[in-house]
Amino acid sequence: MKVAIASDHGGIHIREEIKQLMDEMGIEYIDLGCNCETSVDYPDYAIPVAEKVARGEVDRGILICGTGIGMTIAANKVKGIRCALCHDVYSAKLTRQHNDSNILAMGERVIGPGLAREIAKAWLTTEFEGGRHARRIEKISEYESKHL
Repeated sequence: MKVAIASDHGGIHIREEIKQLMDEMGIEYIDLGCNCETSVDYPDYAIPVAEKVARGEVDRGILICGTGIGMTIAANKVKGIRCALCHDVYSAKLTRQHNDSNILAMGERVIGPGLAREIAKAWLTTEFEGGRHARRIEKISEYESKHL
């Protein structure tokens, strides 16, 4: 698995925690920034990650900002992206099992580094169940094909 990861200024500390986790798990990743604590615009980081996932250059993406909301909104504008904002382990597992999410978003001002690691680990290790859930994902893809 290969993951693209990015954050704005509000998520740089948890981004470093998640990179360390992926190193420990042996997961390859590309870090797309940001590399500063001064204010930056989250779409400048969310969209490049989403585009890499959508083009198949990476398998999944992880985005972190202050709340995770802005990153989620921006990433979900890219066709083929199913970015899920998760602040608990249960949601992280279910969004993979049932929704086949391909990007995880989290908020550094909402959760701490320990919980962020648990969420990311659960999300990275959980597979899509398919079955009835695949039919639902296909309906979203059909809509995207016709309207986006």
